[in-house]
Amino acid sequence: MSKKTSKKPAVAYFCMEYGLSSDFKIYAGGLGILAGDYMKGAKDHGYPIVGVGIKWKQGYGDQMIDKDGRPFDAYHNYVYDFLKDTGVTVDVEIRRTTVKCKVWLVDCFGNAPLYLLDTDIPENADRWITGQLYGWFGEERIAQEMVLGIGGVRALRALGIDVDVYHFNEGHALFAGFELLREELKTLKKKKQKKPFKTALQRVREKVVFTTHTPVIQGNESHPIDRIMYMGANLDLSRKQLKKLGGEPFNMTVGALRMARKSNAVAQLHGETANKMWAHVKRRSEIVAITNGVHVPTWVDSAVLKAAKSRKKNALWDAHMANKKALVDFVKKRTRKQLDPEKLIIGFARRAVAYKRADLIFRKPEIIEPLLNSQKVQIIFSGKSHPLDDLGKELVANIVAMSKKYPKSVVFLENYDMTIGAALTRGADVWLNNPVRPKEASGTSGMKAAMNGVLNLSTLDGWWPEACQHGVNGWQFGDGFESDNQEEQDTHDLDALYKVLQEEVLPTFYDDKEKWQEMMKASINTTLEQFSVKRMLDEYYELLYPG
Repeated sequence: MSKKTSKKPAVAYFCMEYGLSSDFKIYAGGLGILAGDYMKGAKDHGYPIVGVGIKWKQGYGDQMIDKDGRPFDAYHNYVYDFLKDTGVTVDVEIRRTTVKCKVWLVDCFGNAPLYLLDTDIPENADRWITGQLYGWFGEERIAQEMVLGIGGVRALRALGIDVDVYHFNEGHALFAGFELLREELKTLKKKKQKKPFKTALQRVREKVVFTTHTPVIQGNESHPIDRIMYMGANLDLSRKQLKKLGGEPFNMTVGALRMARKSNAVAQLHGETANKMWAHVKRRSEIVAITNGVHVPTWVDSAVLKAAKSRKKNALWDAHMANKKALVDFVKKRTRKQLDPEKLIIGFARRAVAYKRADLIFRKPEIIEPLLNSQKVQIIFSGKSHPLDDLGKELVANIVAMSKKYPKSVVFLENYDMTIGAALTRGADVWLNNPVRPKEASGTSGMKAAMNGVLNLSTLDGWWPEACQHGVNGWQFGDGFESDNQEEQDTHDLDALYKVLQEEVLPTFYDDKEKWQEMMKASINTTLEQFSVKRMLDEYYELLYPG
């Protein structure tokens, strides 16, 4: 360990998913991409971090489009020859049955190793637990979270890894805290300590920190206490103790907020939202705001960064056009559609869920249709819905229908992954984002686009309020307006979107290329360091990890 990191606390980072590459199918979306960037940053900058996750056999699944334009999910069994067998197996008792969890090492992170637990081994009758990422909700989900949390702590013990801080990235990892409680209670009971639970909980709290993400209440998982106890996830904690930690039904986010000594939100606005959202939770940890960051070498084109520093006229535009033409070729290869690289291309790629309003721009055809028919505006969409989210699938189907209605100007790229994300955040001219404020936690795809000189056009949600200099490095629309009336919110934001698009974005792109290039440079210069994973990690070690 280098002198630089010798005094920093050793951190064990628990997450259900890690986005490391498109071909390594152990991630679903933004949470996993963040975790993957976190591990890459830890390696690059010498932080004493170890990652704990799950080796998913089928991953999140592929989501394709059928001949009728509707999404369907397909699953494949994946084999990863590059994983290193640690020789370590740990036991977790699930539904009164011992489940063996094999521990694999992703052997490319050096000082920041990533260990993955796997139940798909011959010793187990129930090999399905580490099958599908987020594939189920009830007993199966609890079983998966027991493998991650309980199995994860036991794996660290078996590997002989000393840990100062346990970082739970989302509530899925909470059962790691239960295992730490079990260890402390075992020690205290041997010493015949009075009120052992209270003391044990305090000791565990001193070791645990927590990151909360989605402000959408449905995304903060709950389980009936009876189910947790039936599965054995409680590890001898009583119903009363469980209720005291997470309420009834047991909310994993609430439990993590109470088990952590400090928690963090993932953007400054999200910090305000999370503190309001969980204000009713007594005895919870403080929630500080640490804005997410991205791994620059993974997501940002070095040629664009070099061109942004060049004094040569049009250097940045030429570098961008190389990426744009590569995107147009990528689209043609995937869809056989030919976009025009000389015309404006808008990118929109994210999880398909109602509050992100992927189809918002189409809702007044009398305004958008002439722009699409003339190809003055071209839009490339991509995104997956949750396999069990019918509304999300309906949203995808609507976008696919629009791509058929406007075949020369609207594209949907099926089976969204890191490869598509990288192509879009490098090659689009504009990055569109229109979530219902304040439901976006952070939104790192916009950061990636901004660092590549792709100009953000977004509501003031997630990370964008921290970065936006309207008309200088991108644009906002909606002025941060919030309404409990969804129709009023949508109408307000749609009108604002059209106004900025027609009066600022299009005139600048088509009539003032010099200003556009100035905005591209400003976009890069104002985001490259501020929203990098290095800054994020520095803030974790400054604001979250110290005891």
